This record gives sequence, structure tokens and C-alpha cells, in this order.
Amino acid sequence: MFAIPFGYTQTYGEITKDLGVPAQAVGQACDGNLIPIIIPCHRVMGAKGLTGFSGEGGVETKVALLRHEGAAGLLI
Repeated sequence: MFAIPFGYTQTYGEITKDLGVPAQAVGQACDGNLIPIIIPCHRVMGAKGLTGFSGEGGVETKVALLRHEGAAGLLI
């Protein structure tokens, strides 16, 4: 998740392919992230778009962060 640049997103599937780990492992890593602003799990998307967010404020915070980064066009 550190490797996803500001303003970009990556899907769970793309990350699992790059790392060679099951999708569940990526999901658990995002869910267990205690510092989601520093480790940018908000940049991880599902194959069909927006997914949950473990940080305070949930999905609304994820959307706000993606908008701040200019990645909101991906949400449409």
C-alpha cells in the first residue's frame, strides 16, 4: 500500500497479483491498519469500485481522501 502513489488507486486483485498473496491477506492488512492516513489503505479499491475503510469516518473519509488527492473521478 505504500507503493500506491498520491492520487492513484489499485485494486485488491492488482495488489495480490503483485505480491503473490491471497486477496484475504490484503483485506486483513487494510482492516488491521492502525494508521490509515500514513499507510494509505484508502487507495485500495475493490474490483467493482469503492470498498470499506477502517479509518475513522468509514467510507465517507475514504471518499474525502480520494477527492483530496484528485482520484475522485475513479468513484464515478
